[in-house]
Amino acid sequence: MTKEQNIKNGKCIIFSAPSGAGKTTLVHYLLREMDQLAFSISACSREPRGREEDGIDYHFLSVEEFKQKIEEDAFVEWEEVYENSFYGTLKSEVERNWALGKTVVFDVDAEGGINLKKYFGEQALSVFIKPPSLFVLEQRLRGRRTETEESIQKRLSKANQELEKSVHFDYVLLNDNLEKACHEAKAKVLDFIEG
Repeated sequence: MTKEQNIKNGKCIIFSAPSGAGKTTLVHYLLREMDQLAFSISACSREPRGREEDGIDYHFLSVEEFKQKIEEDAFVEWEEVYENSFYGTLKSEVERNWALGKTVVFDVDAEGGINLKKYFGEQALSVFIKPPSLFVLEQRLRGRRTETEESIQKRLSKANQELEKSVHFDYVLLNDNLEKACHEAKAKVLDFIEG
């Protein structure tokens, strides 16, 4: 997908946040409420967890397949989060959604969000979801009861780094009240799509 092809295509909305800030909840709300949106399914190099399904939750690739796609320039953006733990956005996924006339929605970490915004430029609205505080973020992570203590500490450390990157986003949305944040996100997205 060249930049020239990009310009002829649709728009996209990028949501980024530290883990536990409510990003996925907001994205699911918008997808339920707005027919003109379509979710971009990320690719990853890990095994499915629980009931996750290939092509629905993620495009599950082996490390070798992921590296091959990097070689083929098949990604809009990708990163190696931990050693041999890759996540990325396939160009084919964006093209598929644009072909349906949809605005593509991304749910990615801050680094992914910054990279997507660089790639799509004015075609993208980048939104950073900010938790009320790191304390609240920690409470939310603990409330999930799915994380080990080590995992919580790792996520909180990464959250600090991600909060510093919020300045690189078009809009910072404070999620201190979920209902208010949902309405604010919807208004921003509608304004961007119709603008």
